[in-house]
Amino acid sequence: MSADGIKVLKKPQFDKSRWLQMPRDVLIGHGTIEQLPKVCEDLHLGKSALIIAGENTLKAAGGHAKELLEEKYSVDIFCAKNISLETIENAEKSAEGFDFILGVGGGKAIDLAKIVSYNLDCQFISVPTAASHDGIASARASVPTAGGSVSLDAHPPHAIVADTEIIAKAPHRLMASGCADIISNHTAILDWELSHRMKGESISEYAAALSKMTAEILVKNAHLIYPGSEEGAWIVTKALVSSGVAMSIAGSSRPASGGEHKFSHALDILSPERGLHGEQCGIGSIMTMYLHGGNWREVRESLKDIGAPITPRQLGIDDETAVKALLMAKEIRPERFTILDMGLERKCAEKLVKMLYME
Repeated sequence: MSADGIKVLKKPQFDKSRWLQMPRDVLIGHGTIEQLPKVCEDLHLGKSALIIAGENTLKAAGGHAKELLEEKYSVDIFCAKNISLETIENAEKSAEGFDFILGVGGGKAIDLAKIVSYNLDCQFISVPTAASHDGIASARASVPTAGGSVSLDAHPPHAIVADTEIIAKAPHRLMASGCADIISNHTAILDWELSHRMKGESISEYAAALSKMTAEILVKNAHLIYPGSEEGAWIVTKALVSSGVAMSIAGSSRPASGGEHKFSHALDILSPERGLHGEQCGIGSIMTMYLHGGNWREVRESLKDIGAPITPRQLGIDDETAVKALLMAKEIRPERFTILDMGLERKCAEKLVKMLYME
């Protein structure tokens, strides 16, 4: 009879093994899209590639990426008008037979490429045309559904080629949204630490420190992030990549997603397609920072300096909807404990929203 199943007789051993996946090549800077063929050659991904891009991003960079790769690779383009379950299915059919995938565009195009490459078990390269959120480097992808956005498992890009010349030309609202997404890491970490203390949730101190440092860098350099600034694009893109790496280290989105993200997802349900993801997270972060007893005014001023909205009205969302979103947040991903899961009452939620307008 074997004693393998009797734990008391087993020799104690340390076992915290985990497979970390991170981008292998990361290029951030002026004109880096010209290095795309060399990156593909360095990675030895194969001889055929499918470029997934949106209608606008195809003009901004997707077409040029195809021209650059066509000398050595068989290349085709899938143009996505949106990201939905139907679009994912169509993109997967188009990607069959290709060796690797490139996501060229903003969050939607890159998330779509990420999901398709994950489902087909092939590698993908992230080529962002805007610094709108940390999905350009993370192992998670967001898909909008009738019940709100759903976060799906994926894998991080094999490489990131971020041309700051292209990113700086994107609408500033997109970059400001990316900044807000990163700045909200402050409260995401506070929520993670709260859950660790109250629920015993495991925490990665390294991932938490990296995420927090990334947020602090943006707060410190907020004055350098303004419309058309390539230096600002460089700072923000580096921060988004670092945030994605922090999530890879943690093995989840915890380092960059707390109560402020649950608030944003609730807004997606109550008032869809009004605000960008990062914008909504930034507003949520001001309020959750107040609940944590932190410097919420600093968060608000940083967002204001970079041109991100600081009130629901700036997004075309009425205050009552924002109050409802705060109260609804506990129903979003209930397994993820945050400050908004501790019994927030309506009067307090109303006070939080009014606070956003204080001088």
